[in-house]
Amino acid sequence: MRRRDFILAGGATVVWPFATRAQEAGRPYRLGCLLPLTHDAPINIAFFDELRRRGFIEGQNFAVDYRAYGLHVDLVSEYAAELVKARVDVIVTAGDVTTIRAAQQATKTIPILAMTDDMVRLGLVASMARPDGNTTGVSILALELDGKRQEILIEAVPGLRRMAFLADANFTTVATLDALQEAARAHNIELSIHRIAKGEEITAAIDAAKASGAEGLNFSASPLFFTYRQHIMDRVAALRLPAIYEWPETAEEGGFAAYGPRLSQLFVEVMTQQLIKLFRGIKVADIPVEQPAKFELVINLKTAKAMGVTVPEALLVRADKVIE
Repeated sequence: MRRRDFILAGGATVVWPFATRAQEAGRPYRLGCLLPLTHDAPINIAFFDELRRRGFIEGQNFAVDYRAYGLHVDLVSEYAAELVKARVDVIVTAGDVTTIRAAQQATKTIPILAMTDDMVRLGLVASMARPDGNTTGVSILALELDGKRQEILIEAVPGLRRMAFLADANFTTVATLDALQEAARAHNIELSIHRIAKGEEITAAIDAAKASGAEGLNFSASPLFFTYRQHIMDRVAALRLPAIYEWPETAEEGGFAAYGPRLSQLFVEVMTQQLIKLFRGIKVADIPVEQPAKFELVINLKTAKAMGVTVPEALLVRADKVIE
């Protein structure tokens, strides 16, 4: 296994001494979570473990109201209203712009800590350095990387002439799709686009991509695809269809390749530090929106071999991590 280390800009590099992490005696904290995955998902377990390490212990000085919306996207607004009614101190949420706006519409006073594509471009905050209103968090610049992932996939699969892009119809823009088509044409590659709006449509879309002759598959950055990633990996493996994903962790779980910021760095490290600041009463405007400074390319050669793909050595050399 080959690997290069990387660092993250912003709060992720901050380390607080234990003494400063001690919480006010008897002060209870209540967190509302509006997240795509269930409470017991590995990334969420890591998130709560980090909070526990910093002195926030469920059942003692810390309580959680949790709503997992990944399988019930239509209930996002209802879930957000329930968290407000529960009188939580902070709402942590992640996903597309619709999810974050549902939280913003539910409350103008409770601080919202969000992770989504580009919070300024989407109009969720007016400024990265000094966010207005009651929202701050992390901009992951996800959609900007859809094109980069397409370029990597083209290079990773020698001789590729047809590829497919699965787009989350809930928020993938026409401009993004047009840019991907133009980039594919520049490589003399035929790109088919398959739009889906819910998880039940994923299998049919993957099968349609394969039937169209696609030799590689790219996904729009979307919590929907992350929620169904194991199902996706199983299906593309059965079809021997190499696919590239948004989060490096997905390639480590068995995906062919992935390019983007590391989810565990952003969610577990950066957002817990921002959350603790909010718990301590620091104003939202004084907690800048963070963004990743480094992006990681992970290639899983075990999966590539199973699919009959020989990844060029030039790309392997550039990879941050190669799973052999």
